[in-house]
Amino acid sequence: QVQLVESGGGLVQAGGSLRLSCAASGSVFSIDVMAWYRQAPGKQRELVATITRTGSTDYVESVKGRFTISRDNAKNTVYLQMNSLKPEDTAVYSCNANIRAELGGRYDYYWGLGTQVTVSS
Repeated sequence: QVQLVESGGGLVQAGGSLRLSCAASGSVFSIDVMAWYRQAPGKQRELVATITRTGSTDYVESVKGRFTISRDNAKNTVYLQMNSLKPEDTAVYSCNANIRAELGGRYDYYWGLGTQVTVSS
């Protein structure tokens, strides 16, 4: 079984910072792309940032210059450093990872349960 567990969410004032973490555990042989998504109340889920195994990153336009995605392959963990937070960043943030559970197995996508980020004005 593979599990993704997020941490680091919370309540912060506008202009503040938070750092989210997402660790993969269980039967993890290798991880390809890792990503962060978010979903605000009444809105569709949005892809926030992605990072490949070799460190190539991509961001949605609204967070460029404020958020940084990174990963530690030895720890099977992805991070999202969020700076200059705005009230419109309020959402449940979830991580997603493309994981191969065993040698010779196929890659499957896994989701964490999410962590709430609330930015007050």
